Amino acid sequence: MTQSTLSKKIPLDQYDPIALKAWIKAQAFDLGFADCVIAKPDAQAELVRFQEYLDRGYHGDMKFLEENLEKRADPKLLVPGTKSVICVRMDYLVETPKPRYVPDEPNSAIIARYARGRDYHKVMRGRLKTLATRIREKIGDFESRPFADSAPIFEKSLAENAGMGWTGKHTLLIHKKSGSFFVLGELFTSLELPFDTPATKHCGSCTACIDICPTQAIVEPYILDARKCIAYLTIEYQGIIPEELRAGIGNRVFGCDDCQLICPWNGFAKTATIEDFNPRHGLDDVSLLDLWQWDEATFLEKTEGSPLRRTGYQSFMRNIAIGLGNAPFSDKIIHELKIKHQQHDDIVQVHIDWAIEQQMQKSGMIAF
Repeated sequence: MTQSTLSKKIPLDQYDPIALKAWIKAQAFDLGFADCVIAKPDAQAELVRFQEYLDRGYHGDMKFLEENLEKRADPKLLVPGTKSVICVRMDYLVETPKPRYVPDEPNSAIIARYARGRDYHKVMRGRLKTLATRIREKIGDFESRPFADSAPIFEKSLAENAGMGWTGKHTLLIHKKSGSFFVLGELFTSLELPFDTPATKHCGSCTACIDICPTQAIVEPYILDARKCIAYLTIEYQGIIPEELRAGIGNRVFGCDDCQLICPWNGFAKTATIEDFNPRHGLDDVSLLDLWQWDEATFLEKTEGSPLRRTGYQSFMRNIAIGLGNAPFSDKIIHELKIKHQQHDDIVQVHIDWAIEQQMQKSGMIAF
């Protein structure tokens, strides 16, 4: 950072809030953030909708979502003294996908695009801390705390209320000029900054995301039943995946991008400006059988610093077993499934049995 980047320090009480806000946004862009808005620390309006979501049980086993509702609704309870929230986003696409196109490559292992590189939580928090440091060097000390999906925060609601986009029918945030392939972060601050205003909604009558969902998890516009969502099932859920949902999971072994890929607004999706999102270990082009060969030591080595760690080795193998069961018939797949049958826990073995049965049915053979 050059001296010209940071002009002579001016005490906060002598600084024009509008000028400071513009300067902060410029620093955010300089640090690689794709957008930066200033949100009012108030998400009370989200609480009623969220409570109904919980009452319906749509959050599945994510019991942590039931906790700290007051702090979610009032960020000032989470971080006392908060007067404004600097909301940022990072685009994570390495290349822009074909618009309204969901690839059909049944022997490939599909990993959600955000998870193919470095864990964005670390990237986001590190750059938010740097942003806070720059502000301090500009105006002196103030209170701040960075977050990246790491605390009870209605982060999407805060960002939406400050104009970063609108909530689409798939429940993800959409930006009119950038689509939805981005992740969010927040810097809670004691700074009194002018708040940005909400954006307008532009989903209209489109139902592409609802129609494309392989497991019909979007039960109505703007309402997602996580218990059916492939992202939840393959990442958060640790148990036996309901048999009626396995075919819909296809070859998606960690997360799912289908509702985003089909969204017309992602014809405007931007690519990442930092290398951290570049795929590691060929995770953008890897076969189900290649991943099936991983033992736990390999999994831990290949997923160091990766979001894939979240699901754990056994659940990852469970997901791959489902993918192999859904793949076109192959003698090799049956052979590899049988070899690994006793090498995994009981939950994985249930899915291996199912996968072998699916493969044998496709071959016309009688399943054991």
